[in-house]
Amino acid sequence: MDNHEKYMKRVLELAKGGWGRTNPNPLVGAVLVKDGEIISEGFHEALGCAHAEINAFKNAGRDAAGSTLYVNLEPCSHYGRTPPCTKAIIEAGIGQVVIAMEDPNPKVSGRGIKMLMNAGINVVTGVLEEEAKKLNEIFIKYITQKVPFVIMKTAMTLDGKIAAASGDSKWITGESSREYVHIMRDRVSAIMVGINTVIKDNPMLTARLPNKKSTDPVRIIVDSKGRIPPDSNVLNVLSNAGAILATTTAITKEKEKKLSDKGVRLIKTERKDGQVDLSLLMRELYKLEIDSVMVEGGGSLNYSCLQAGIVDKVMMFIAPKIIGGRSAVTPVEGEGIKLMKDAVRLKDVEVKRFDDDILIEGRI
Repeated sequence: MDNHEKYMKRVLELAKGGWGRTNPNPLVGAVLVKDGEIISEGFHEALGCAHAEINAFKNAGRDAAGSTLYVNLEPCSHYGRTPPCTKAIIEAGIGQVVIAMEDPNPKVSGRGIKMLMNAGINVVTGVLEEEAKKLNEIFIKYITQKVPFVIMKTAMTLDGKIAAASGDSKWITGESSREYVHIMRDRVSAIMVGINTVIKDNPMLTARLPNKKSTDPVRIIVDSKGRIPPDSNVLNVLSNAGAILATTTAITKEKEKKLSDKGVRLIKTERKDGQVDLSLLMRELYKLEIDSVMVEGGGSLNYSCLQAGIVDKVMMFIAPKIIGGRSAVTPVEGEGIKLMKDAVRLKDVEVKRFDDDILIEGRI
């Protein structure tokens, strides 16, 4: 079992090479071991490309027959964008397959394992299963609940402010924290803000990484009345990723046409207390194969997302600064929760350092 875990750790590291390129597919790595040594490695590099197992077979320096295949997710047993990996594993003459976790898709879960076992291949499951589930938390939520995985990211001062009383907010956190946010933007499918953030800050909402080609997320603006200025950066930035305006029936036909002519996709929901129905929006985003959304809005949108119950994870950056101000806004505004016993709680909490800043990250 120690050897199984050693090789599976390598598999999980390899899988991370697909961050931001495989969505909405999972992150998968594969390692081939024969006679006590790794003879080949591979990972799923991008959507529509060969799966990790196939890449490992292609990279094998010698005959893979009789070797042990380590993979963090149950090999696929169905035709999707690519042929089933179970067939290739059986044809390669693999002697043993060690799997971290079963496929969470209820339609195919366990089928790949059964096919391998029926072919006489020894199968071991559950090796570093929790680590594997954490790595593919986005895929698990997307495939089982048919809505995107939602991360609420915000940054505040030590005294809980996201901007000074004057409205100034550049910059609360340091350079290394901001760089990590761009790494996260490169990984997720979409980034979502409210109309007030667009009007106040006029952000581009792109992923900008030093010395690395990044993938921009789809830009989603929650704007119930269609107030967005047509010349806003989010609608005009040069990017292969599109823009979505989440709005309601309150938007005018004239504004709707003007935005559509610019190539902006509109998702309209019936007004829910005068606002966009965020739960319905998530279901519509699933249909567009958007598997993950990072919310980078202000206090109002953050509160609405929490109230709607769509948030899965919170990333809270805290900078060692104090600015005060009774009217300075906080990360979560709205009506607030009246009783402490009803507070939104985080679990699986992790604390990371980015120079002088602290990131507190946890699941709802």
